[in-house]
Amino acid sequence: MKAKLLLIVLDGVPWRNWDLFGNLEGWVDAGAAHKWRMRSVLPSTSASCYASIHTGVTPAVHGVTGNDNVFRVGLPDIFSQVRLAGGVTGAVTHSYWSEFFNRAPFDPVRDIEYDEPESTSINHGRFHTMTGYNMRNQMTPSDADLFATLTMLGERFGIDYGILHTCTLDSMGHRFQHDCYEMDNAIFHLDEKLAQYVRRWRDSGYEVIVTADHGQNARGHHGGRGADQQDFALYYFGAAEGPDSDTLLDQRQLAPTILTRLGAEIPDTMQHAPFLNA
Repeated sequence: MKAKLLLIVLDGVPWRNWDLFGNLEGWVDAGAAHKWRMRSVLPSTSASCYASIHTGVTPAVHGVTGNDNVFRVGLPDIFSQVRLAGGVTGAVTHSYWSEFFNRAPFDPVRDIEYDEPESTSINHGRFHTMTGYNMRNQMTPSDADLFATLTMLGERFGIDYGILHTCTLDSMGHRFQHDCYEMDNAIFHLDEKLAQYVRRWRDSGYEVIVTADHGQNARGHHGGRGADQQDFALYYFGAAEGPDSDTLLDQRQLAPTILTRLGAEIPDTMQHAPFLNA
């Protein structure tokens, strides 16, 4: 493949909160990263956005209308296109990603961890389900453990494209909302843990994108229209050139952009233009 890339999705972080990521912002100031604002599809619901991130189409097209409507998506996606190009894929994510892009329903015994070199989608998967999640019981894995797991997949299996997805901040927003010490502190600690791995990934030759799937409003809600529910930041570490920093990006641009950077073919179903050059 032309390049290697890791996509880091921090679930449910609205645009207003990204200034709290001191390390990410510091890299932008130093010229080591570029930052844009991106807008999610509608509905701005987690599962719907996950499917759109990887297929480059809206929920009205791929059919994932919400978190209670999870199935194997029958469209080309980043994993399948990377595999067609001969690349190796990995995922450290919520189990929905395995269901959307590998097989459904999710069987925790069979699917929580797998290494399938011949797969036409995800070769190396490590998943979590958050079973038992509610407002008093977040059931989110440690972000540091997830970052380490993705790093292990890259170093052990030589993955060309990998995705990591963590729900910690989305869960914190639903529980505590946003104007509070709990959220400030959670972001502070996640930023510190992430920063240690961004350096390691870059030293290993990976381009890195750090972004979210959607935002949240002041009450910790998302799903509908509005900049607070839909907008979030995207940081890019790599050599490609992109648009002016004040350009508003569309979430449907993310899949074709990643394929462009990797040198994989963009399928006809992905109609939005990449925002990074080849």
